[in-house]
Amino acid sequence: MTGRRPIDASARSDGRRERAVTPVVSKTLEIGLVVLFVGGLSTALFGGAVPDYRDAAADRVADRALAGAATEIEIAVPPRASSVRVERRVDIPATIRGTGYRIVAADGAVRLDHPNPSVGGSLRLALPDRVASVSGAWRSGAETVVTVAGGDGRLSIELVSR
Repeated sequence: MTGRRPIDASARSDGRRERAVTPVVSKTLEIGLVVLFVGGLSTALFGGAVPDYRDAAADRVADRALAGAATEIEIAVPPRASSVRVERRVDIPATIRGTGYRIVAADGAVRLDHPNPSVGGSLRLALPDRVASVSGAWRSGAETVVTVAGGDGRLSIELVSR
């Protein structure tokens, strides 16, 4: 051999090599495909499945909060007495699905009012005949108290937020 270097097929006429471009293009395409996949998956989940799940979970939390509130109201009614005044603090969740709500008492029932239409419900209270009225409302995030007052065998229940 004469000391000459072998001819490289990948060498260009200006002396640069083109083989280094292939891995860069390959990795760029791979990154692009991964970004498209993650973007499509995120859109599919947050556009349909996740909000539906959050609504269903929030509705179950609302049902439990309403049942707990009704139980606390029913427990607050004392045994028969000539005159009575009872205040009982009640704990309710501060938010449901990240939003405040109200529990309203009317016509012997409690109702949960939430800004999201898929969250809510109502529940009939099991109260003795001597309870004449149930009124008032609780706001989530506030101190909530049930007040039972009355005399002569007739009681009134009021839900108070402080």
